[in-house]
Amino acid sequence: MHLLFNCAIRWELVDRNPIQLVRQSTKRVHVPRVLTPEEFKKLLGELSAPQRMMVLVAGCLGLRISEIIGLRWGDVDWENLTLLVQRSVVCGRVYETKTEASHKPMPMDPELAKALLEHRRRAVYLAPEDYVFAGDSGKLRWHGVMLTDHIKPAAVRAGIGKIGWPTFRHTFSSILHQAGTSMAVQKELLRHADIPKHNEHVHAGGFGGQAGSSP
Repeated sequence: MHLLFNCAIRWELVDRNPIQLVRQSTKRVHVPRVLTPEEFKKLLGELSAPQRMMVLVAGCLGLRISEIIGLRWGDVDWENLTLLVQRSVVCGRVYETKTEASHKPMPMDPELAKALLEHRRRAVYLAPEDYVFAGDSGKLRWHGVMLTDHIKPAAVRAGIGKIGWPTFRHTFSSILHQAGTSMAVQKELLRHADIPKHNEHVHAGGFGGQAGSSP
């Protein structure tokens, strides 16, 4: 309901979200799925472009799939190895990112930048305003189709079971936690306005702990 009212605000159907006044439990029904490094590598080995690169970005930067689809080549700073997340795409509509923290540049590992550069060499649409993961016609891709037709079958072939796009963000969060990253740095890298209390449920089983259902 919260998401529905936020969407209604963007469409100027209402001017406030009444669900913000409702007290909600922060307890998760399911422990989010996280992957081990070995599982992540197996999955990448079963994927081809561009889905492989999208999963790599999701797992290495913790981006939401809506943000990955919204990336444009002009958002990449090759010299400083940073990525600027400026928009998200939901159901084919382009919106500004969720929080103010989302607008801060994301640092990229040189190996990830190298892989992204290889992806660029294969791309057809290369203008700054073109989408990094544009479809054959240059238009936006639909993440649900990619998940159903490519990501999930690859996960089955890799023997890692059920996953979803949020799995990669949860995996990234778990890696940060297991590495002893401070909460302040986690907040910056995950681009949260604050660190949600439910993160403790994500990390409770440890990185590579027992797999739950994808949220």
